[in-house]
Amino acid sequence: MTHVTIVGSGPTGLTLAIELARRGVDLRIVERSPEPPGGVRGKGLQPRTLEVLDDLGVIDEILATGRAYPPLRSYQGDRVVWEGRMDEPREPSPGTPYPNLIMQPQWRTEAILRDRLAELGHRVEFGAEVTGLEQDADGVTAVLATGERVRSAYLVGADGGRSTVRKRLGVPFRGETYDSERMLLADIRTRDLDRDHWHAWGSLAERSIHFTVCPLPGTDVFQLAAPYPGHDDLAALVAEHAPHVRIDEVVWRSEYRVNIRMADRFRSGRVFLAGDAAHVHSPAGGQGLNTGVQDAYNLGWKLALGSEALLETYEDERMAVAEHVLGLSTRLYRDREIKRGDDTDQLGLAYPGSPLSVGERGGERLGAYFAEQRGTGFLLVGEVTADHGARVLPPLPGQEGVLLVRPDGYIGYHGDESGLSAYLSGFGIAAPLSSAAS
Repeated sequence: MTHVTIVGSGPTGLTLAIELARRGVDLRIVERSPEPPGGVRGKGLQPRTLEVLDDLGVIDEILATGRAYPPLRSYQGDRVVWEGRMDEPREPSPGTPYPNLIMQPQWRTEAILRDRLAELGHRVEFGAEVTGLEQDADGVTAVLATGERVRSAYLVGADGGRSTVRKRLGVPFRGETYDSERMLLADIRTRDLDRDHWHAWGSLAERSIHFTVCPLPGTDVFQLAAPYPGHDDLAALVAEHAPHVRIDEVVWRSEYRVNIRMADRFRSGRVFLAGDAAHVHSPAGGQGLNTGVQDAYNLGWKLALGSEALLETYEDERMAVAEHVLGLSTRLYRDREIKRGDDTDQLGLAYPGSPLSVGERGGERLGAYFAEQRGTGFLLVGEVTADHGARVLPPLPGQEGVLLVRPDGYIGYHGDESGLSAYLSGFGIAAPLSSAAS
């Protein structure tokens, strides 16, 4: 029996697969689409996600093929009326090595993650649609369209906003779908715009946009985004507001409704929901893809260790984050706010109310010792009499007590060393706690 079946091979499913694979967990990752998707869709990788991608072993390629977001240039016709940035670039620091948003087409992010997964001995099974789901006290059975029955100890639905897994579980997906508020995305080619700016037509003062055209790194393609309904004819839309710009080719296009929804539960028995299967956002602030990656990063090490007490904390921690992020992205969308930074970089997200978070600093992201956090193990920071099977590092300035840092970089326990054994045993966490980077 497979330990974990992952349904869906977007960034969420791939992150989870890598997290499990590098820990030696037996897995299958199935995808109903016959091949990797085209089109850019999401393109912004937030600083916290870049830290996760560093730990997964793909950051060099992500940075080499992506780029920082270009400055915005706003037009009336062919006249430039404003230039500026969504966020001022920040300098890296030891605790924040990737402080700036990186633009990377989603298809390339997925390709890089698939290659990393292949290095770890696993591949996505394309054309494997899940049509049925059954679970009992011992495991989960996924029924594929081919008739194959896949048995596993746990199953994770990372299969998007229309999640078959969520529907099969009967989990309500509460929120709103704004039928009158739609967005049009298109990948286009044009020779009439430079690739050093993100071009926009509309009124920034009135926070209204006709359309934007953004150059995509490492390609000759731009992403055009526009409110919809409007012109079905992209050429007519552009001609109305920017007659000097000609679309040479439409490579891909998609229309979608604005959805703001969250599942009532992120877990039902041995089945978990992650990414868009659990929560969908407005496109503002670039939070959706990034939040899904964080879901997977939170869940992966817990599934690998496998104790029930640990697995119960996934829903507690990630539902609270999803609620916060849904509120943030909705406000950004409604206010048409273009500025980004501390609110959207996800570096400040924490788990202070989690059962796993004990002590004054419990639940905080540990910015220090970034390089030492790479890998799949726990860290113990402070003066200790025993290592408890973890890698031990010197105390931080002004630190009292010891810090136990979880594999996902958040502080689990902060307190006297005498309470550490009880904390670990309470969550079924057994020594050794350390592991080499993989």
